[in-house]
Amino acid sequence: MAFTDLREFVARLETLGRLRRVAVPVWRDLEITEIVDRVSKAPGQANVALLFEQVEGADMPVLVNAFGAEDRMATALGVTRLDELGERVAKLLDARMPGSFGERLRKLGTLIDVARAAPRRVESAPCQEVVETVMPSLAGLPILQCWPADGGRYITLPAVFTRDPVTGARNVGMYRLQVFDDRTLGMHWQTHKGGAEHEHRATARMPVAIALGGDPAMIYAASAPLPPGIDEVVFAGWLRGSGIDMVRCRTIDLAVPAQAEIVLEGWVDPRERRLEGPFGDHTGYYSLARDYPVFHLTGLTRRARPIYPTTIVGRP
Repeated sequence: MAFTDLREFVARLETLGRLRRVAVPVWRDLEITEIVDRVSKAPGQANVALLFEQVEGADMPVLVNAFGAEDRMATALGVTRLDELGERVAKLLDARMPGSFGERLRKLGTLIDVARAAPRRVESAPCQEVVETVMPSLAGLPILQCWPADGGRYITLPAVFTRDPVTGARNVGMYRLQVFDDRTLGMHWQTHKGGAEHEHRATARMPVAIALGGDPAMIYAASAPLPPGIDEVVFAGWLRGSGIDMVRCRTIDLAVPAQAEIVLEGWVDPRERRLEGPFGDHTGYYSLARDYPVFHLTGLTRRARPIYPTTIVGRP
């Protein structure tokens, strides 16, 4: 089944017995990570998604480990087993290659499905039920510090939207974001990533939008290593069988998924760098601090009662 947004997916996991609600108060620095680390490494049905309902210093729940098992990932993407997804993606990529007339005809169905997956522009959206454009602040978000030697708190499950300043092509990537203060973040896009390529072509401030939550297919598409030329928003629509609703940001000229939980709007200046890190990485070691671009917040929009989605990385 396709999901409209993150909360539909949460409800489905709860129906399947694959989600646990944590009602006791927890702290966003280190404590949530310690709990999730134990649960995510537990065998079988003990490994579940966790919804922390009372996070100290925040008025929204935190969803962690939502995609941390094969069955939950398959559920998120509407397949019974992940091999099905691989087979579908292979057909999609094959349909983009030249061939005989018969082969092209056979691929036509796949290409029609892609055409139907085009995003739809809407004028109002759940992600803009609350709009903050005058002195917006990150302070109310339950952003985690995962490991003791981390450089700070990190957003770890974002969909980062940029546009090529030359061609206008869209890119959506998943890059960690370190909180420097209530209005700036370290933008850790490595040089070979799409967002970094856009920044390298920019000659002035470049608009950037960061969407948290939304359809699980869109979250997955942001993280997927897609070939050049494939639009992640179209790919997400193709995965779910219908186009993603997109709404224009309030302070910058970019569009974001209408069903997101939280959206951060802002800009990156290609001439600006700041020390980001260290960060407890998926290798089980801390990645070293290095200079990276800086995201400046110009607006924050969200649902009236959002869920904050995140993930932890660290020693496997």
